[in-house]
Amino acid sequence: MHKVITFLFLETLCERNINTIFCDLKIIKLSAIDSTNSYLKELSKDHAVEDGLVVVATRQTHGRGQMGSQWLSQPSKSLTFSMFKRLDGLPAKESATLLFAVSLAIKVALERFEIPTLSIKWPNDIMSYDKKIGGILIENQVQGSNIAGSIIGVGLNVNNEALSELPQASSLHLITGKRYDLDTVLTAVAAEIQLQLQQVATSPSEKIQEAYETNMFRKGKVSVFEDAFSNRFNGIIVGVTAQGKLKISMEDDLVQEFGLKEIKLLF
Repeated sequence: MHKVITFLFLETLCERNINTIFCDLKIIKLSAIDSTNSYLKELSKDHAVEDGLVVVATRQTHGRGQMGSQWLSQPSKSLTFSMFKRLDGLPAKESATLLFAVSLAIKVALERFEIPTLSIKWPNDIMSYDKKIGGILIENQVQGSNIAGSIIGVGLNVNNEALSELPQASSLHLITGKRYDLDTVLTAVAAEIQLQLQQVATSPSEKIQEAYETNMFRKGKVSVFEDAFSNRFNGIIVGVTAQGKLKISMEDDLVQEFGLKEIKLLF
């Protein structure tokens, strides 16, 4: 059962001057929730959820990341939200395209706030320099061989001041020294996700994949990796497959592909 303290439904207009069709965002604000993804998933079971509906929580007690990991957030300083997106029969085999598009959207939105040296660490982390500032969790609703809808969860460190327990993490504030209005950041990121997801329906998936690859963290650099058996080796990230697997050029110049549970980048 979800523990929710106060409930507020509101509308807000984004400041973007193009594609205004996406600027009327419907937002549910919660003071506290275990997981915005879980809340939106339950809501969509019993109600006809509006396309693009956003649920944002001031405090998220059990935020989830990839592979069952926990996303830690600080109340009123981190931004944690989920968006419901209807899809017109996107083939399930192309689900990685959604992750590519959402990752690019967050990067583009943060560039508007002049966050420096942004990149995407495979598969779903948003980086500034070599520090993680955000993450994505996408849960698809599949009907037959197609995706009918997606719940897109985003966690972003915004005004966090202390992340000593997470040495590889940072926040927009720690990186720039500035403080940010959470609603402004939410509006910018959510509107950009809407815009990028429109491209999924109208642009070739290869173009979105190429854009993702162009912005990958440590692409083209010799890096250290660890496999599922704790073996370490050197390799060079060369890109991803259409299914979202990581492509690494090994020391023998052969390119191997790795899934999410098969490889970890050490940095």
